Amino acid sequence: VQLQASGGGLVQPGGSLRLACAASGNIFSINNMNWYRQGPGKQREWVARITRFDNIDYADFVKGRFTISRDYAKNTVYLQMDSLKPEDTAVYYCNAIGYSTYWGQGTQVTVSS
Repeated sequence: VQLQASGGGLVQPGGSLRLACAASGNIFSINNMNWYRQGPGKQREWVARITRFDNIDYADFVKGRFTISRDYAKNTVYLQMDSLKPEDTAVYYCNAIGYSTYWGQGTQVTVSS
């Protein structure tokens, strides 16, 4: 399984971004897909999950602001991020769990005025 993350950038506080994670390879082995993030000087932390049955979970710090979704036809999982805060600044990684654990390359999100 290969994962390609995209969509990061610079946005002002209160703004929005949509990240995408395109999966290729043995995608039928994937049980769930996750978004993680790692802020400057911080450990990587889990953000959101969507399972093969479309069960969805969020970390408390993004509930009500971020939305995870998928497009089956494009084999892509999205993370819609609204009401962004400076503390959301991080490198965002997508992750897939199937026969093994797979990581995308990360995309930088910077929230600053």
